[in-house]
Amino acid sequence: MFRRKHSQNHQENGLAEQEAKVSELRAALGPLSDRSVKYCTDACLRRYLIARNWNVDKAKKMLEETLKWRATYKPEEIRWHEVAHEGETGKVSRADFHDRSGRTVLIMRPGMQNTTCAEDNVRHLVYLIENGILNLGEDQEQMSWLIDFTGWGLSVKVPIKTARECINILQNHYPERLAVAFLYNPPRIFEAFWKVVKFFLDPITIQKVKFVYPKKEDSFELMKSFFDVDNLPNEFGGKATLTYDHEEFSRLMAQDDVKTAKFWGLDEKPSHIANSHSGAQVAPEPTPLALPAS
Repeated sequence: MFRRKHSQNHQENGLAEQEAKVSELRAALGPLSDRSVKYCTDACLRRYLIARNWNVDKAKKMLEETLKWRATYKPEEIRWHEVAHEGETGKVSRADFHDRSGRTVLIMRPGMQNTTCAEDNVRHLVYLIENGILNLGEDQEQMSWLIDFTGWGLSVKVPIKTARECINILQNHYPERLAVAFLYNPPRIFEAFWKVVKFFLDPITIQKVKFVYPKKEDSFELMKSFFDVDNLPNEFGGKATLTYDHEEFSRLMAQDDVKTAKFWGLDEKPSHIANSHSGAQVAPEPTPLALPAS
């Protein structure tokens, strides 16, 4: 009983210290613009503190860099019709299922790479990260990524420079948003690419990257621990069928664009979705969920 009470008191003290750090960081930031106020929720400040091991000065510097980046890059203003051409093959999409913890799932298929413009590739990914956050469930702050390497090779690989920019944005401007990333059945040739990319990842992010292989029992058990196999696409060892309809996905993204505009206080009307693109053959149809706190 004494140990249990001691443990409870220790936990409460720890939470109190964390809340004090959040308040200290908020005070250190000073006055913020309207969008920055909406972005800098207590949960947001806590993520930056966690990313910097609860060092207020380092978290402040990191968060200020993000606010500068958001002020210029304006990720909340990117709309699907601006990046839809990047998604025609379904190389990145939001799944219509969640992991066992209820987290949003992004499905990535680098083998479906269809463009060469680095800037558009990055904007497309940023858009879908923002969309994934928009569709996080209540009390959820992180996403899971499923990366299918079917068809991946040197001829379709993302350039190192582009990969580095994506990593920089994810680590520096979306801290603690990634829960886990499953690299499913990567070919041997990917090992050389991974050695280079790994150099740009921080140790915490590296720990979140899991290599899984269809013929390994421990890989299957790992996937089962995170996903319901009835919902998991068979491309990842599950029982579900994975299909991607670009027109349907575009309609859903247009609906989410309206939610995004409303959340950020932007006055916009739904975008018209053209029917000029035929549906591709890969990736699930997502369903819009409730708005989360940033």
